Amino acid sequence: MENIDIGKKVEKYRKAKELSNRELAKLAEITPSMLSQIERGLANPSIQTLKILAKALDVPTFSFFLEEKNTADLVVRTNQRKKMVIDDLSYELLSPDFTGNLASAIMNVPPNTSSSEKLLEHKGEEVAFILEGKIRLYLNEEEHILEAGDSVKIPAYMKHKWENDFNQNAVVLFSVTPPAF
Repeated sequence: MENIDIGKKVEKYRKAKELSNRELAKLAEITPSMLSQIERGLANPSIQTLKILAKALDVPTFSFFLEEKNTADLVVRTNQRKKMVIDDLSYELLSPDFTGNLASAIMNVPPNTSSSEKLLEHKGEEVAFILEGKIRLYLNEEEHILEAGDSVKIPAYMKHKWENDFNQNAVVLFSVTPPAF
């Protein structure tokens, strides 16, 4: 919450609506001086005032409380990916982190390795795309061989397992929602 500047948001929405300070103050039934103080962070508006400002600006009241995102934090450089190694499998997180509703990663599966001993399930939906090699995928009790360029959607709670019993590395790009690894 420390990244939230309600006054700056009021000002941003006011300017986007091409309203002057006086015009918005009149619509919100507050003085232009009070609006100026709110926008400059010198006064804290009441919830009631925020509701009126939101209505006048045609934005949801909660929009004043959303944290600003630093766009640089959304970019993941190839040499700055978070890496995880679980047994013989390695994962590179393509998403900045596990917050939000979606995460994407690259899974490297060396020859003669498997994602697990048994079929596993999780609450998230998953979509996977085979970037390199080929891999055996078990969905429930059915077996599928996927090659580079193939993709698959794995519904939530479907039991599955990745297995590379071939002689070359398999590289799988996948996204899961909600993030669960």
